[in-house]
Amino acid sequence: MPSKKKDSAPKSAEAVAVEEPGAPRTRLAVRKTYKLYVGGAFPRSESGRTYVVADSKGNFVANAAQASRKDARDAVLAARAAFGKWSGATAYNRGQIVYRAAEMLEGRRDEFVSLEVPAAEVDAAVDRFVWYAGWTDKIAQVLGGANPVAGPYFNLSSPEPSGIVAIVAPSKPSLLGLVSVIAPVIATGNTCIVISDAPRVAITLAEVFATSDLPGGVVNILTGSAAEIGPWLASHADVNGVDLTGLADGKLALTLEQAAADTLKRVRRPVAALDWTADPGLPAMTTFLETKTVWHPKGL
Repeated sequence: MPSKKKDSAPKSAEAVAVEEPGAPRTRLAVRKTYKLYVGGAFPRSESGRTYVVADSKGNFVANAAQASRKDARDAVLAARAAFGKWSGATAYNRGQIVYRAAEMLEGRRDEFVSLEVPAAEVDAAVDRFVWYAGWTDKIAQVLGGANPVAGPYFNLSSPEPSGIVAIVAPSKPSLLGLVSVIAPVIATGNTCIVISDAPRVAITLAEVFATSDLPGGVVNILTGSAAEIGPWLASHADVNGVDLTGLADGKLALTLEQAAADTLKRVRRPVAALDWTADPGLPAMTTFLETKTVWHPKGL
């Protein structure tokens, strides 16, 4: 005769209680790790160093990665690898991607507010992305065109991106300031490496870029000390420009500008008491553009 199948062992009262609908459950909180953003990935610092991040009340929030010179070198390699494809993309395509970043930032509005970014600042940052997205296919018409010359020639000028731009992000406003220095650089076809001392906002913004179709390496974010890695980036021969607009430390700004002079980089100097909410104008874009002029014979 076939043997009867034995019933499984009865479940413990504890197991039953967990499975019952509405039963209380306890779980461990998943703390966020603030890493770097290099080449479209989120690596830890190669040095293994971290530093403590606190909220506005001084409460511990997380340990953030502290970038080293090796991380900066990796970021330069990633930015250079991405430059050819990004600068060669159509202005319309770049505008679509920058606008997509605005969409993704809008969708994560509550998350940035939870990071102690004022709601009005998040809205202004979204608007700033949209503003620069609209300029991607217009800046060439404003800065370029046909030039009147004496002689049987066509003379045409057009702006082109400089290359890799190293940026020291402002501490405040953390989000609007960060967007205001990154957006004009990438909208015009450059790639960038950003040093930020606001890791929670900077790396969360990196997640926005990572989900907005922006190719890896176009934006690279290093968290840590600008005094440590800034001079090395400013003097790097493969970095073409330095943006110090948001740097409040005048002594450090001078050091970085002197380091940049060794390789004839374009430098955007700090602006005292800059109103980040005002109309940004064109200098943020034009500083890191170069003008190419072509002569072509006619009437032959």
